[in-house]
Amino acid sequence: MRWTKKDIKTYMDSKEYIDTIVVPLNPFQLSNDNDLEKITFQSEVLTVFTQEIEKELTGRILLTPTYHYLKSSSKDNEVERINTWIKDIQEQNFTQIFFISFDSSWRQYEQALHGELLWLPGIHSGDLNSKEMHNVIRDQVEQVVELIRSYWKTSQ
Repeated sequence: MRWTKKDIKTYMDSKEYIDTIVVPLNPFQLSNDNDLEKITFQSEVLTVFTQEIEKELTGRILLTPTYHYLKSSSKDNEVERINTWIKDIQEQNFTQIFFISFDSSWRQYEQALHGELLWLPGIHSGDLNSKEMHNVIRDQVEQVVELIRSYWKTSQ
């Protein structure tokens, strides 16, 4: 389910079956022209990617709004803010929390996050509407969906 009025109503009616949260982590920074096109493209890919995961696992997961942060900000501060989100989330029936990001700098902080970090090598450029890009995204979605399912199996 997505962060939409319609899906949240469905979530509220069937909370007991939805035990997994997916939180996209996405950098934002207008002050660095060198990275602007890359992080904008990765933002688009991350949106498509997480929506495809949500489609695959509908009825079991809730896709939160994207967590945006300044690329130059302190990750220690961001971890604290994210964990505040997670504290609120954990007041519900969620037992699995996944963060998805193309930003490799999160790997240094994954132990401090109150959830599992799924870091993916970033796609830096391309045509989001091309068949090749859809195939790449589809392949990664299938792998991440299997990984999430493996977490479900081990937590039962």
